[in-house]
Amino acid sequence: MGGQNWNVLTQYDFVRIEDIVNVNIAEPIIPQIFRAVGWMLDDFVTGTTFRTCRANWQFGTHLVLIQVLLLAWIGTPFALGIFAWTTARYELGLSTLISTGLLLAVFILIFMALRPLAERWLVIRINNYWPYLRKFGRGEPTCFDRTVEIGAVRLKELVHANDADEVVMIGHSGGAPLVLCMIAKALDLDPNIGRRGPRIVALTIGSIASAVALHPRAVKMREIIRRLAIEPSINWVDCQSRKDAMNLWGVDPVAGVGIQLGPERHNPLVWQVRFRDMLYPQFYRQLRWKFFRLHFQYIMANQMRAPYDFFMLIGSPVPIMEWAERQREVVAEFSADGKYLLVS
Repeated sequence: MGGQNWNVLTQYDFVRIEDIVNVNIAEPIIPQIFRAVGWMLDDFVTGTTFRTCRANWQFGTHLVLIQVLLLAWIGTPFALGIFAWTTARYELGLSTLISTGLLLAVFILIFMALRPLAERWLVIRINNYWPYLRKFGRGEPTCFDRTVEIGAVRLKELVHANDADEVVMIGHSGGAPLVLCMIAKALDLDPNIGRRGPRIVALTIGSIASAVALHPRAVKMREIIRRLAIEPSINWVDCQSRKDAMNLWGVDPVAGVGIQLGPERHNPLVWQVRFRDMLYPQFYRQLRWKFFRLHFQYIMANQMRAPYDFFMLIGSPVPIMEWAERQREVVAEFSADGKYLLVS
């Protein structure tokens, strides 16, 4: 990536979890439903649902809505099956065995007919993902452990190679808690990893790490947040947006999850991102109610010059911490034709 008088080489590596998610949602649907219902009940009984809604009502509403849609997917065919059973048994005088068979047939048919809608609205995917995140937050073995190990080892390799100015670990949405864990794991492998070679930056965008940490038994997640919050050799920027209903806008990633620190706190720098600044007004209005699309705007191209520009963050000559701290001042240092004015 480059402009008239500057050029930056960016190596962009993915640590992907689609394969894990796809394996999980390919399991038989009944175990998935039982696991999801268990997650819902546990969140409700422990008060986590209330704490999440209190922290950010938009995020809490979206999470509760996803849970309600799953229950509706189960409840609608069950209610229609009961109606069919009652009609067959008491209105038509059929036997209990035949009426029960009709109930099961109606339930299965309606349940399967509604499944494409559940998939389209991501009801299955999100309700499948959160039970594993809860286990992850508690420090129990999960399907994410291998991914975290790979990311930590890769970070260590990049820092020890010492052929870059900056190594940025980016975690979007559900990837944010995993990235924080990768960096903490890398610190276990090499406690001085942030004190040698290139700068290390944790960039969490549209993060749900706070929601993971709000569970009372999420000891591991809170310990990781605490560790990175007091680690002076690591830079951590947390990007939030008020218009993103799927992040915890306005929640301090540290104090907001009950971690009280004094002068020892160094991280994170919270960056309030405005999607309105990044998109043409007409296009922005079209996206206002497309919550999933807006949630991914953090990692998509801008239509206008704005302080937050994902591709400039990872590909311009300005370090990410400067973008986060100076924002519009940094934008002004680039001319309309892409020239970096601070380069002689």
